[in-house]
Amino acid sequence: MPLEASVSEDMPVPLEPPQRYWTNPSVLAFAGSQDPVEAITERARDLVLEAMDEGWSGPPFDPFALADRVGVAVVARTELADARTVSPDGKELRIEFNPTRPRGRVRFSVAHVLVHTFFPDAADAIRYRSVAEPQHRAARREDDWQLELLCNIAAAELLMPLGTFESLADEPPDINHLMRLRKQYDVSTEALLRRLVRLTDRPVSFFAASRIDANRVDAAFRVDYFEFSHSWRPRVRRGMCLPVETLLRHCTAVGYTEVGVERWGDDHDEVRVQGVGVPPYPGARLPRVVGLLQPTNESEVALNAIRYVDGDATQPRGTGKRLIAHLVNDRTPNWGGAFSRALRNRYPDTQEAFRQWAAADRRNLSLGRVHVLDIDDELSVATMVAQQGYGPSARPRVSYAALHECLQAALGAAEERGASVHLPRIGVGMARGNWAIVRELIDDALVSHGVEVTVYSLPGAEFASEREPPQLSF
Repeated sequence: MPLEASVSEDMPVPLEPPQRYWTNPSVLAFAGSQDPVEAITERARDLVLEAMDEGWSGPPFDPFALADRVGVAVVARTELADARTVSPDGKELRIEFNPTRPRGRVRFSVAHVLVHTFFPDAADAIRYRSVAEPQHRAARREDDWQLELLCNIAAAELLMPLGTFESLADEPPDINHLMRLRKQYDVSTEALLRRLVRLTDRPVSFFAASRIDANRVDAAFRVDYFEFSHSWRPRVRRGMCLPVETLLRHCTAVGYTEVGVERWGDDHDEVRVQGVGVPPYPGARLPRVVGLLQPTNESEVALNAIRYVDGDATQPRGTGKRLIAHLVNDRTPNWGGAFSRALRNRYPDTQEAFRQWAAADRRNLSLGRVHVLDIDDELSVATMVAQQGYGPSARPRVSYAALHECLQAALGAAEERGASVHLPRIGVGMARGNWAIVRELIDDALVSHGVEVTVYSLPGAEFASEREPPQLSF
């Protein structure tokens, strides 16, 4: 992966302008004008949320079921090193995998090559998971690492999806401890660390880095991508080069770890760095390095997290502009849920305005739609259509995919008004949803964008613990 860079021995410098970072034609065709990391994460998350709406669950989370859901056949082939996608007729895609590999590796390999099918040119060439395949080495492009990077990111989303493995939030962000824990979860290192960063309230961020020349031990490291926690966002950029003497250079084999303090980011602040070697990109000899960044003084970092209070969300606390968000179903414009009725009783105009909006266009009463009404200069209400019907049901009625859309629209409304967001525990009453999933959707859509969020529970109400332990029955 030849890239030109002038690297200081003292501090990180930018590698190249962001618009020139992505060069792989498959990546560019898939992402268009969108950032490829954001695009592939969104595509994987949409698939997960839609599957969850239909009852897909875990752990373990089954990538074979996801392949079946998108119409991709999966066939066992023991002569393969890991897995690949093929298209015998140039149209229909098929996944082939080696079933004799360890189960965790099989799941990741199948998830990885399933992500290859997301790309519009997937049928044009065989896509291999493993660099051990001689055909893969022969057909490899120098920038295929970009394609593999995105497949790794999305595979982690599929195998450790949002709302799961909640107990990870309470684990100490210690790389050696987490490597021992990884064997228990039977997932990739990359997936585990990304999941921890999503869940924890500690100021910690994930990074993935690789050598510019992955066949030279003394080559400089480039930052491939980051996953920021909602409580801390260091000033680092994709494509940034690290100091030549970075401690990451000691991670020369898969599983090798290193820990220390270095100066990273545009402000050159000291950060605590923990790295571990993981399998290399195709055609590379030396491993990539993934790990965790933490501020050296956590007490100076302002925590950005959901605030939980006992009280009435129809009377949002605090000062300034406030946006109340609640959830309704897609069958009737007449609100029937306990909170929606309370909101209607306190602010009658909200129900009538919603009825008129639904009557104006039948499509408005569709999953994923949001109606926003300004009650006065300080208070607004966002009504989110994210419940499938009402009444008894064998499955939860909340649609996580629709709620994801609604919360993104609520973000726009909050940012436009400069408002904080206030809501009850949406989706977990009559909608029978999983609060762990809902909470993370709120974190991702609102909190991670700097919006202040308060969640209200009525005094005496009982809920499952905020973070349920994972059921590790593989």
